[in-house]
Amino acid sequence: MQAPGVNTLAARLDYFRDMSDSLERLYLAVIAAKDLDPAVSRTARLFQRGPAKMAKKLAEEAIEVVIDAVNGKTDAVVRESADLLYNLTVLWASAGVRPEDVWHEMERRERLLGIAEKLPKSPVKLPKVPPPRVARRPIVALESRTLRKRY
Repeated sequence: MQAPGVNTLAARLDYFRDMSDSLERLYLAVIAAKDLDPAVSRTARLFQRGPAKMAKKLAEEAIEVVIDAVNGKTDAVVRESADLLYNLTVLWASAGVRPEDVWHEMERRERLLGIAEKLPKSPVKLPKVPPPRVARRPIVALESRTLRKRY
Protein backbone atom coordinates (compact mmCIF):
# COMPACT_ATOMS: atom_id res chain seq x y z
CA MET A 1 0.00 0.00 0.00
CA GLN A 2 1.26 3.47 -0.83
CA ALA A 3 1.61 6.38 1.51
CA PRO A 4 -1.06 9.04 1.07
CA GLY A 5 -0.06 11.85 -1.24
CA VAL A 6 2.46 9.83 -3.22
CA ASN A 7 2.19 10.91 -6.83
CA THR A 8 2.80 7.84 -8.95
CA LEU A 9 1.46 6.89 -12.33
CA ALA A 10 -0.43 3.96 -10.80
CA ALA A 11 -2.10 6.25 -8.26
CA ARG A 12 -3.09 8.70 -10.99
CA LEU A 13 -4.50 5.93 -13.18
CA ASP A 14 -6.53 4.63 -10.23
CA TYR A 15 -7.89 8.15 -9.70
CA PHE A 16 -9.01 8.46 -13.32
CA ARG A 17 -10.51 4.98 -13.26
CA ASP A 18 -12.45 6.02 -10.15
CA MET A 19 -13.56 9.20 -11.92
CA SER A 20 -14.96 7.27 -14.88
CA ASP A 21 -16.60 4.87 -12.42
CA SER A 22 -18.21 7.87 -10.71
CA LEU A 23 -19.63 9.14 -13.99
CA GLU A 24 -20.85 5.67 -14.89
CA ARG A 25 -22.59 5.40 -11.47
CA LEU A 26 -24.10 8.84 -12.04
CA TYR A 27 -25.29 7.73 -15.49
CA LEU A 28 -26.94 4.61 -14.03
CA ALA A 29 -28.60 6.73 -11.33
CA VAL A 30 -29.90 9.13 -14.00
CA ILE A 31 -31.33 6.21 -15.99
CA ALA A 32 -32.98 4.85 -12.83
CA ALA A 33 -34.45 8.26 -11.91
CA LYS A 34 -35.78 9.31 -15.31
CA ASP A 35 -39.15 7.63 -14.75
CA LEU A 36 -39.67 8.81 -11.17
CA ASP A 37 -42.25 11.41 -10.17
CA PRO A 38 -41.20 14.76 -11.72
CA ALA A 39 -42.60 16.53 -8.64
CA VAL A 40 -39.84 15.02 -6.49
CA SER A 41 -37.06 14.20 -8.97
CA ARG A 42 -35.08 16.87 -10.79
CA THR A 43 -33.85 14.20 -13.22
CA ALA A 44 -37.39 13.05 -14.02
CA ARG A 45 -38.44 16.69 -14.47
CA LEU A 46 -35.64 17.25 -16.99
CA PHE A 47 -36.64 14.12 -18.92
CA GLN A 48 -40.26 15.26 -18.90
CA ARG A 49 -39.28 18.66 -20.34
CA GLY A 50 -37.17 17.12 -23.09
CA PRO A 51 -33.76 17.53 -24.73
CA ALA A 52 -34.10 21.27 -25.38
CA LYS A 53 -34.49 21.98 -21.65
CA MET A 54 -31.64 19.57 -20.87
CA ALA A 55 -29.40 21.37 -23.36
CA LYS A 56 -30.33 24.75 -21.88
CA LYS A 57 -29.44 23.59 -18.36
CA LEU A 58 -26.13 22.17 -19.62
CA ALA A 59 -25.29 25.48 -21.31
CA GLU A 60 -26.20 27.46 -18.19
CA GLU A 61 -23.89 25.32 -16.05
CA ALA A 62 -21.06 25.63 -18.59
CA ILE A 63 -21.40 29.42 -18.52
CA GLU A 64 -21.36 29.42 -14.71
CA VAL A 65 -18.14 27.35 -14.72
CA VAL A 66 -16.55 29.79 -17.16
CA ILE A 67 -17.58 32.88 -15.21
CA ASP A 68 -16.32 31.43 -11.92
CA ALA A 69 -13.04 30.35 -13.52
CA VAL A 70 -12.47 33.81 -15.01
CA ASN A 71 -13.21 35.37 -11.62
CA GLY A 72 -10.77 33.00 -9.88
CA LYS A 73 -13.43 31.34 -7.71
CA THR A 74 -11.94 27.86 -7.47
CA ASP A 75 -14.50 26.45 -5.01
CA ALA A 76 -17.35 27.67 -7.20
CA VAL A 77 -15.69 26.12 -10.28
CA VAL A 78 -15.64 22.77 -8.46
CA ARG A 79 -19.33 23.00 -7.47
CA GLU A 80 -20.48 24.21 -10.88
CA SER A 81 -18.37 21.56 -12.62
CA ALA A 82 -20.21 18.87 -10.65
CA ASP A 83 -23.51 20.42 -11.82
CA LEU A 84 -22.15 20.53 -15.37
CA LEU A 85 -21.24 16.84 -15.28
CA TYR A 86 -24.69 15.97 -13.89
CA ASN A 87 -26.46 17.87 -16.68
CA LEU A 88 -24.11 16.42 -19.30
CA THR A 89 -24.91 12.93 -18.04
CA VAL A 90 -28.66 13.64 -18.23
CA LEU A 91 -28.27 14.83 -21.82
CA TRP A 92 -26.17 11.75 -22.67
CA ALA A 93 -28.90 9.49 -21.30
CA SER A 94 -31.55 11.33 -23.28
CA ALA A 95 -29.51 11.06 -26.48
CA GLY A 96 -28.74 7.37 -25.98
CA VAL A 97 -25.04 8.04 -25.36
CA ARG A 98 -23.35 5.90 -22.73
CA PRO A 99 -20.26 7.01 -20.82
CA GLU A 100 -18.32 4.14 -22.38
CA ASP A 101 -19.09 5.60 -25.83
CA VAL A 102 -17.35 8.80 -24.76
CA TRP A 103 -14.42 6.88 -23.21
CA HIS A 104 -13.93 4.98 -26.48
CA GLU A 105 -13.86 8.27 -28.40
CA MET A 106 -11.34 9.71 -25.96
CA GLU A 107 -9.13 6.62 -26.35
CA ARG A 108 -9.34 6.95 -30.15
CA ARG A 109 -8.32 10.61 -29.98
CA GLU A 110 -5.48 9.84 -27.61
CA ARG A 111 -4.09 7.35 -30.13
CA LEU A 112 -4.30 10.02 -32.87
CA LEU A 113 -3.11 13.18 -31.12
CA GLY A 114 -2.38 12.49 -27.48
CA ILE A 115 -4.72 12.91 -24.55
CA ALA A 116 -4.18 16.67 -24.17
CA GLU A 117 -5.16 17.59 -27.72
CA LYS A 118 -8.57 18.18 -29.24
CA LEU A 119 -9.34 16.94 -32.73
CA PRO A 120 -9.84 19.76 -35.22
CA LYS A 121 -13.43 20.29 -36.37
CA SER A 122 -12.36 20.43 -40.02
CA PRO A 123 -9.50 18.86 -41.94
CA VAL A 124 -6.11 20.15 -40.93
CA LYS A 125 -5.20 23.16 -43.03
CA LEU A 126 -1.73 23.08 -44.44
CA PRO A 127 0.17 26.32 -44.89
CA LYS A 128 -0.28 27.82 -48.31
CA VAL A 129 2.74 27.25 -50.48
CA PRO A 130 2.92 29.15 -53.75
CA PRO A 131 3.02 26.88 -56.79
CA PRO A 132 6.46 26.41 -58.26
CA ARG A 133 7.33 28.79 -61.08
CA VAL A 134 7.29 27.07 -64.40
CA ALA A 135 9.46 28.49 -67.12
CA ARG A 136 7.29 29.56 -70.03
CA ARG A 137 8.12 28.39 -73.48
CA PRO A 138 8.64 31.11 -76.04
CA ILE A 139 5.73 31.77 -78.38
CA VAL A 140 6.63 30.73 -81.90
CA ALA A 141 4.63 31.70 -85.01
CA LEU A 142 3.35 28.84 -87.06
CA GLU A 143 5.16 28.40 -90.37
CA SER A 144 2.04 27.93 -92.48
CA ARG A 145 0.55 31.28 -91.61
CA THR A 146 1.77 34.58 -92.85
CA LEU A 147 1.48 37.78 -90.96
CA ARG A 148 -0.26 40.68 -92.63
CA LYS A 149 1.39 43.98 -92.51
CA ARG A 150 -0.68 46.87 -91.35
CA TYR A 151 -0.10 50.14 -93.12
